[in-house]
Amino acid sequence: MANKLFDVVALGELLIDFTENGLSAQGNQLFEANPGGAPCNVLAMLTKLGKKTAFIGKVGNDQFGLRLRASLEEVGIDTRNLVLDDEVHTTLAFVHTFEDGDRDFSFYRNPGADMMLTKDEVQDDLIKASRIFHFGTLSSTHPGVREATRHAIQVAKDNGLTITFDPNLREPLWKSLDDAKAEIEYGMSQCDVLKISDNEVEFMTGTTDYTAGVAKIREKYNIPLIFVTLGKEGSRAYYKDRMVEVAPFLQDNTIETTGAGDTFCASVINYVLDHGLENLTDEHLTEMLTFANAGASLITTRKGALRVMPEKQEVLDFIESRK
Repeated sequence: MANKLFDVVALGELLIDFTENGLSAQGNQLFEANPGGAPCNVLAMLTKLGKKTAFIGKVGNDQFGLRLRASLEEVGIDTRNLVLDDEVHTTLAFVHTFEDGDRDFSFYRNPGADMMLTKDEVQDDLIKASRIFHFGTLSSTHPGVREATRHAIQVAKDNGLTITFDPNLREPLWKSLDDAKAEIEYGMSQCDVLKISDNEVEFMTGTTDYTAGVAKIREKYNIPLIFVTLGKEGSRAYYKDRMVEVAPFLQDNTIETTGAGDTFCASVINYVLDHGLENLTDEHLTEMLTFANAGASLITTRKGALRVMPEKQEVLDFIESRK
């Protein structure tokens, strides 16, 4: 495993996040075009933590798609399996930020290029050359890309990769929430590490008692390691019969929360790469969650995510400053 060419390969969406950026001289709302997409945000943070990463996905052969490819290469993500679509444009998302930093999304994706990835375009050898395969559910909203995703997962499982999954539920992108629930259930049935938000636990299990919700998930899917992100309440790790909870690093200068969950996800994946999934102690889980919470906190003070992920030492210094 240690001799693999890549530490993590991720499959999914790569898009432009248009984030609010003030008003023009005429009083019109301005938007900044930030590279985005949860899987690539995860990979960007992992590269900052010294890991070798690669992305599988599709963008339009247009100004946004070419800019996205350049952005991935700029931060060190391998793009050999980033496909350019000559017919369908790059997916766009407009992000509205509320006063507390939370967000609402409007997607221009009917269709968008990320939906058009096919099974035949997935480079199996790239997956075989990796230690971890990471995915979410935006690559399962439509039949073609869903087939590509499931093929990639099967290749990963057949070749002994650790599978990490973040549902990253975006309700407006689903024809029905029953479809979303079915695909999240599929992802849970395949993964070794699950990162899930508090609202997603409630969506899947019908309870706001997150420990009880995780117990339901674990009973059905037997996932070795589950993380629940709780927003301003911090995060939890569930491992074997234990639960560890770590408080958040709240910021007075939070701008928006875009990328916070992805930064957290990358940080815990990085810890799994370094320490494995066996014999994790409460001290390990606390260390893991503390770093992940701190990284997530830092990204909330910046616009965008993919190009502005914090350095490892920056996170460690931030943790030290809060002691």
